[in-house]
Amino acid sequence: MYCRDCGAKLTLRFLENEGLIPYCEQCGAFKFPYFPVAVAMTVVNRRQDKILLARHTGEEDFKLFAGYIKKGETAEKAIPRELREETTLTAVKWRYHASRYHDAKDVLMLNFVVTADENAPIALNEEIEEARWFTLEEARANIKRNSTAEYFLTGILPELGKKEAKKEKAKRSDP
Repeated sequence: MYCRDCGAKLTLRFLENEGLIPYCEQCGAFKFPYFPVAVAMTVVNRRQDKILLARHTGEEDFKLFAGYIKKGETAEKAIPRELREETTLTAVKWRYHASRYHDAKDVLMLNFVVTADENAPIALNEEIEEARWFTLEEARANIKRNSTAEYFLTGILPELGKKEAKKEKAKRSDP
C-alpha cells in the first residue's frame, strides 16, 4: 500500500478505537482506505413481479445493473443516469435496499430497488449483451451464483414476493 498523497510506502500502525490503520511516515498521518462507491440496481416492473437482469458483453451469467457513482454525484443521481446509459429505460422511482463491500472490484455497492416500465423499448449500450425480464423465481434461478448480485436479489425477493401474493389475493377476492 502506498500513500495516495505523496506515494510513500504505508505501514500499519495502531490507532485507538480503530485498530491497525495504514500510516504514512512522510505525511505523518493515518491514511484510511479509500475505495469507489457504486450503485447496484434491482430493476423491477411497476407491478414488482418481474426483474430485469443483464448479461454483460462476453459473460455468460446474468447480473443486476450497476455503475460507479461519479465524483460530485449522489447515488440518487447515478441511478437514473446508469439505467438510461445501459438500457435507455427511465427510472420511475427507487428506494434504498442494502449495501455490501464487493471485494473483487474493491468497491462499496449500494443496492436500490428501481422501478422501470417493462413495456418501454430497451436499447442496450456496448457493456450489455442481453437484458431480459424474469419472474421473481426465474430471476433467482438465473442470477450469477455466489455473487454480490445474488446477495442483493435474494435479500429483496421475500419482500417483492409478499407484494405479489397480496396482489394475487386481492384479484381473487374482487367480485
